[in-house]
Amino acid sequence: MEGSDNKGSAQVGPHFSEQAFDFLEELEHRNNRAWFDENKPTYETELKARMLEVIEAVNSRLGAFAADYLRPPPKAMLRIYRDVRFSNDKTPYKTHLAASWPRQGLEKAGGAGFFLQVGVHGVMVAGGAYSPGSPQLRAIREYLLEHHEQMRAVLANADLLRVAEPFDGRPLLRAPRGFPAEHPAEDLLRVRSWAQFALLPGDAALREDFVDVVVDRFRALAAFVDLLNVPLATATPLAVDAASGRRRAAGSRP
Repeated sequence: MEGSDNKGSAQVGPHFSEQAFDFLEELEHRNNRAWFDENKPTYETELKARMLEVIEAVNSRLGAFAADYLRPPPKAMLRIYRDVRFSNDKTPYKTHLAASWPRQGLEKAGGAGFFLQVGVHGVMVAGGAYSPGSPQLRAIREYLLEHHEQMRAVLANADLLRVAEPFDGRPLLRAPRGFPAEHPAEDLLRVRSWAQFALLPGDAALREDFVDVVVDRFRALAAFVDLLNVPLATATPLAVDAASGRRRAAGSRP
């Protein structure tokens, strides 16, 4: 997959430095707090600051086709510190940078969104809902019973096929319980992971057209992300709990 698409002259925009990648490479071998603290000034200037600039530049372009996904850069950027509480790997730091742009209002409710990961070994630009919870997955499946043709049209879009890896979805072997096995959407009903990925070499992040490349892929993913959020907007934990009577109005007594 090409790192750029040669659609007119690329804009010069924020990107990463060789020094940033040197830091990440060294972090793979010296993933400990002492080394990180000693080299934190490099992290702050060459990684964190540059990532925030990339996010800001992406935001300036999202308004044209995904205004509901704008997010302040400090909130969009994910922490480099790993959550090691439930992991056998106790290394304290991730060896890549990442940012996410969920749909506004669905940030904590399992909505679909856009995602960017930058590392020495590759850049991943993604969109969708990678691991939806049970209420979210059920909402998608129920929606597809009537709208599977619309989803197929989105998945077959030429712009999406141009940039994305073949869609996998980690499907079940058979139709999920409670859904018909003999249905035109049967193959879509078996999908468990509704995410699409565009993969690029790591050095794509070093190029002056890096933001162009990211935004081009976000644009191609936008219809897919928007369609998923139609059912996901109705399946937030709050809505599910309220519908089942498990959540009382704020301030009400048991």
